[in-house]
Order: sequence, then C-alpha cells, then structure tokens
Amino acid sequence: MSDPSLQGRFWAAAGEQELREGLEQAFDYRGDVTLHLKDGSKLEGYVFDRRSGATLADSVVRVIPAGERRKVPVSFADIASLSFSGRDMAAGKSWEAWVRNYLAKKAAGETGIELKPEELE
Repeated sequence: MSDPSLQGRFWAAAGEQELREGLEQAFDYRGDVTLHLKDGSKLEGYVFDRRSGATLADSVVRVIPAGERRKVPVSFADIASLSFSGRDMAAGKSWEAWVRNYLAKKAAGETGIELKPEELE
C-alpha cells in the first residue's frame, strides 16, 4: 500500500529513475494523480496500470481520467512530473490499522464490536 503522506505531494522527476519511482508510487496510490505532461497539459485520474520497458519511450502508464470511464495510455517519455492530487482512499485502512482499532475498542471495554469490514464509500 502507498504511503499516506504522498497525498498532496508534488513529485518532480529530475531524471529517468525518479520518474520511474514516482510512477510506481502512483500505481500503488489509491487516489487520483495528476500527470504534468511535457507539452504543458495535465491529465488527472486514477493510475490503474503501468508497463515498464527498457526506455521511457517503451514504457506506458494507463489512466482512467477523473469523471470518465475511458482508459488513456501515456508514454513515460511524455511525463514531466506528477502530483498526488486526490485523497488516498486506502489511507489508514490496512488490516493492521483495523486490528489496532478493534483491539483498542475491546481494551476500552466497548461492547457490541464485531469482526466485520467497514462500509465502502
């Protein structure tokens, strides 16, 4: 799972390795990411796939733009930087966080607590 501190972070890709690391983080992020493209345009959406090739030109990230259903492929070579613009929907919702919360409630003497998943948003 991604680091919750990524939310709101701007990832300046100074080189190929930094760009690849940022896009890997974007793939793990469970919120929208804004890709800042070299032509000056931006694409905001959910990064659901990436295919890393030998070069940036051979590598592609696929995005579902915010509010749309289409899938847009973007070459790594076209990306200047990225930002983690949307709320990370998975932040704080790991199994470990859930167990800690459950055990804290149980230790505090709460009753009526159950082992059942949270409602999805």
